[in-house]
Amino acid sequence: MNTLPKAAPARPGLLTKLFAKKPAKPGEAFGAPGQGSSLAISITTVVVLFLVWILVTTTGMVKPLFLPGPHAIYAKFIEVSTEGFAGSTLWQHTLISLYRVFGAFALACVTAIPIGIMMGVNRVVRGIFDPPIEFYRPLPPLAYLPLVIIWFGIGEFSKVLLIYLAIFAPLAIAARSGVRSVSMEQIHAAYSMGASPRQIIMHVIVKSALPEIFTGMRIGVGVGWTTLVAAEMVASSKGLGFMVLNAAEFLASDVVIMGIIIIGLFAFTFDLLMRYLEKVLVPWKGKV
Repeated sequence: MNTLPKAAPARPGLLTKLFAKKPAKPGEAFGAPGQGSSLAISITTVVVLFLVWILVTTTGMVKPLFLPGPHAIYAKFIEVSTEGFAGSTLWQHTLISLYRVFGAFALACVTAIPIGIMMGVNRVVRGIFDPPIEFYRPLPPLAYLPLVIIWFGIGEFSKVLLIYLAIFAPLAIAARSGVRSVSMEQIHAAYSMGASPRQIIMHVIVKSALPEIFTGMRIGVGVGWTTLVAAEMVASSKGLGFMVLNAAEFLASDVVIMGIIIIGLFAFTFDLLMRYLEKVLVPWKGKV
């Protein structure tokens, strides 16, 4: 009995290739908790909040004294940028605040990260630094601001020091936590290949601790912006925190909200930058 030869399977067309499902990633088959992009939801949330802001201000539900509208905030932004506020332009206020926050942040990174790593790998260093860090970490900066002023005066150094202390604690603790989270299997494997203790620290422990360190940096700079207002409360004539506090004394809600928005935008932009750097420098995060 003769049988016809089987037809060769049809090759997938271009459209089929374009719309074919991508290979499943780990956890996709059963749906990992929180998986998927939330960008569209975040954009929708921002748009809705902005529309609500316009609605409650244009309809008179909230008086301009308490919540000015977006148009009033923009007009005040142009006015302060060109004419200034409290003797300085908006850019002068912004630059001095950026110098204070990121100067303190840079100093904290240079000191807190090495100390945190040493706290994780050396019990003597941990015994020295752990008690003072854990003691002052829960304290609000306003609690030890008077002591900083008594010791170091009311100059620029005391302001940067206050922000530095606020950033130092969470960054050192994050570095220490990252070191302690390194798996012993990785350390034993490196030792079995002939690695020295220094190589273990530099190439195994520090790299494994980088995700925690980046998280600590993001938290630290957020705390720094929070502390900025407290640091600029005393003997300041420039700065975003000073501008907000000075405007609040005169019930200038538009200047207050404008300052809050500017601080929030800088903090959010830096957070996005840290996320990008973490993605580039720590590509193995969540994969090992």
